[in-house]
Amino acid sequence: MPERFFLGLDGCKAGWVMVSWSGEPDATPQAGIIPDIRTALDTAASHIGVDMPIGFPADTPRSCEALARQYIGARRSSVFPVPCREAVMADDYRDACKINARVLGKKFSKQAFMLFPKMREIDAAITPQTQSRVFEVHPEVAFCALNNDRPLSHAKKTADGAAHRRALLTAGGFPLDRLQHPDWKTSQAADDDILDACACCWSARRIATDDHLTFPATPEFDARGLRMQINA
Repeated sequence: MPERFFLGLDGCKAGWVMVSWSGEPDATPQAGIIPDIRTALDTAASHIGVDMPIGFPADTPRSCEALARQYIGARRSSVFPVPCREAVMADDYRDACKINARVLGKKFSKQAFMLFPKMREIDAAITPQTQSRVFEVHPEVAFCALNNDRPLSHAKKTADGAAHRRALLTAGGFPLDRLQHPDWKTSQAADDDILDACACCWSARRIATDDHLTFPATPEFDARGLRMQINA
């Protein structure tokens, strides 16, 4: 590993896709699959961008989702409202929906529920002190920033969408053509998971240079003192 490097993490079926990069345009980024979030935390990375909510609302929805959804426009459905902490800790979908409806006044999708294990994993590993180097990011917010604050026209799982995202990363200084990673099956991680992790890594570097966007500008904090803010 270089003396200073950044990590981007995106959840996948096999765990997490982790991309490491020194931040230099002529460097060789590395990607791999790690089984858990603590593997990334145990590295010497100076800044880590994670595509997963950090901090859960108690009785009022997080404002970062609403602001990020407004920013990315047509891709807004990729940013889902984060349920309350009590709901996230529930193991049954119907029970979790009932809890969230009681606390925040709304239910949530089954897709969001499927992310609960990873959300709980991060919550167990992160502290307010850890957040000095671990930041919540979102790939679609990053790609919108790479596209000069313009929402992308195509979804990431389409051929046009993937091509556009690859071009944006390259134009934004991320050496995607140099990216190295071992072969893995799509049942472990999809191609869009890799691009998303690269976007998270690009955001981590932006955070390190204090050249990033924050939603909201002034962060909110949950009951554990965790910062609830999306960065790109």
